Amino acid sequence: MRRPDDFRERTRTVFSDLSQKDATGDLKDALTQGAQLAVKQLGTPGGFSNNPDVKIELPGKLGKVASKMKQFGMGDQVDELEASMNKAAETAVTQAQPILVDAVKKMTVEDARGILSGGNDSATQYLNKTSREQICAKFLPIVKQATDKVGLAQQYNSFAGQAATMGVVDAKNANVENYVTEQALNGLFEMIGKQEETIRQNPAAATSLAKKIFGTL
Repeated sequence: MRRPDDFRERTRTVFSDLSQKDATGDLKDALTQGAQLAVKQLGTPGGFSNNPDVKIELPGKLGKVASKMKQFGMGDQVDELEASMNKAAETAVTQAQPILVDAVKKMTVEDARGILSGGNDSATQYLNKTSREQICAKFLPIVKQATDKVGLAQQYNSFAGQAATMGVVDAKNANVENYVTEQALNGLFEMIGKQEETIRQNPAAATSLAKKIFGTL
């Protein structure tokens, strides 16, 4: 296992071998590539619903209630709600790309140093910190429009609101559009994190200078 001191030394070497402009610029290229691929994967039909890592289901104990509803012949309604939640996320996630690209463009040399010397998800954490709030604002109205079309969504809000007062459901999950938006954001950054991990483990998948950057660390 590489020691932290060795890792920091390799980072300094990368920045000394390459110009700061080249190192930062190509890191931006690699991160843009990863973010765009994550959005593309999630923004297609089934991008959320067919991926067990990010599929959006009814939260916590409401999921158990949903199972009971299916037993009493209400399965179609539950399935419709869950399908609408995932479709809403798949529609909304495409709005994230320009915001993520803009966050990458605004990255400074110091930001790049921190990412290269940080953990395996340091780039993902940077994007989460700098763009999550803006992406949330884009997602929410799209998700609301999609879920409003499903009658059970209103029933969810009513039931979950009551359940939250009894501690059965987390208060932040008591509103379907807020819940779906949060889950969509979590799924997006999880996929970006996987792209970052892939690039770090296989620098050949990135651009030429990124190969030198990540391949040296």
